[in-house]
Amino acid sequence: MTKRALTLALAGMVAVVASACGTGGEAANEVSSYTTVEVSRGNLSIRAEATGTVEPIRTVEVKSKASGEILRLHADVGDQVGPGSLLADIDPRDVQNRFNQTEADLAVAQARLEISEAQLERSDKLLEAAVITPQEHESSRLEFANSQASLVKAETNHDLAILQLNDVRIRAPTAGTIIQKSVEEGVVIQSASQNVSGGTVLFMMANLKEMQVRTLVDETDMGQLASGLEAIVTVEAYPDQSFQGVVDKIEPQATVVQNVTMFPVIVSLDNSLELLKPGMNAEVEVLIDEALDVVLVPNNAIVQTSDVGPAAMALGLNIDEMDLTQFMRGGRGGSRGGQGFGGGRGGGRDGRPQSESAEATGGEGDSPSGDGQGDQGSVMAQLQELRAQVESGEISQDEMRAVMQDLGGGRGGRGRFGAGQRSGGGDSPGASTRDTRPAVVFVMSVDSVPEPRLVQMGLNDWDHTQVVMGVEAGDVLVVVGAAQLMAQQQQFLDRMQSRMGGNLFGGGMGRGGGGGMFRGRTPE
Repeated sequence: MTKRALTLALAGMVAVVASACGTGGEAANEVSSYTTVEVSRGNLSIRAEATGTVEPIRTVEVKSKASGEILRLHADVGDQVGPGSLLADIDPRDVQNRFNQTEADLAVAQARLEISEAQLERSDKLLEAAVITPQEHESSRLEFANSQASLVKAETNHDLAILQLNDVRIRAPTAGTIIQKSVEEGVVIQSASQNVSGGTVLFMMANLKEMQVRTLVDETDMGQLASGLEAIVTVEAYPDQSFQGVVDKIEPQATVVQNVTMFPVIVSLDNSLELLKPGMNAEVEVLIDEALDVVLVPNNAIVQTSDVGPAAMALGLNIDEMDLTQFMRGGRGGSRGGQGFGGGRGGGRDGRPQSESAEATGGEGDSPSGDGQGDQGSVMAQLQELRAQVESGEISQDEMRAVMQDLGGGRGGRGRFGAGQRSGGGDSPGASTRDTRPAVVFVMSVDSVPEPRLVQMGLNDWDHTQVVMGVEAGDVLVVVGAAQLMAQQQQFLDRMQSRMGGNLFGGGMGRGGGGGMFRGRTPE
């Protein structure tokens, strides 16, 4: 070989190696550019949060029925008193004088009645003997009737004077704690019954063993709140301690605070230890629902079924090789067959539809979730058939839920359609089912290629969503950024519109049913 030929051969080999290295680097960069998260198991709780003020359930104002100067106070702020306990003494001179007058009037009325009664008896005898005229006898009877009326009036005034004499000693109307004192000794107070202003408030008292928190809850959370829900209350005075409460009442009249519509919610508390004091600022968390020991997926890894096309394009997948109609049908609950929960570019791991993959492997095909692919496909097929029967009116929603619960009885007693309950999580037998909704996640396959997979979602909070079916703990999901998705949405619509001849909702696209792909979706 000549020197020139050897030089050219070596140059060609260097170019091939450089090209291979460049291609590998691009592929590595493409794989490494994916943001991934891992599916985990945990507990999920839905809570409504609000702030409020601790206050007694019932506050009593102690006033006096008697007017006068306060001679002595027998209670102070913070004292615990029982019903009938002496709280204060008021100057009794006025009511004592009135009492003495009524006693004298009562004695006079009694004597007058006795005299008139004796006169009436003599008058009866004189009338029988014809000594006096009937007119004179009538005068004796009238005097006797007047004396009876005077006695009744005197007795009534005397009883009233006794009550007024007792009113100068102020007593507690009920058991509780003095939380406020408004007067001091020597102050002249006004009667609550004889003054148009309602009289002077002496004390404020309440039962501090039963407290409540008055909060304002945003109207967006009102649809999930109801009386009887559990609540957790924390105060700054005891940062490491929480207090159990119950939603007692939801007031119907809304309150607008800084252009936000809020509803007052009353949470009752057991304060038997008397740690909570009136006026404390409290943070309230109302437990709306929870799922224990369930599969959790970060919210940023979930894509709506209507956005599966733009999401696939954002991840660099070729949507021409994907049947997106099955995801759309799964999203509307009308798919009968299709990819189901097996996921993948062609449905099964080997690129064939899932049903064919399951048949080829004896109904057991491999699944990234660790379950048999045939088991997932079988359950999904039954779920789709049930939905079709509900749509046609053959069975009701309640009947479908009962059948779904029976289907979930396998796999060690854990319902596949039911969410975890407070009484024991997803493994509790007989747990009631919750409504689920479809979505799509992109699972990282063994060859580092994202594959779309239909899942059923349950509860969700700000960070995580419960997945009832479709993935298992340990699966790796690819995150589709919101900016990437928005950038691809219009491009995806334009691409599909051009393939349909400008009619986005028009005729078919051959295999795949392109027209059905967009039913129920409004172009943005």
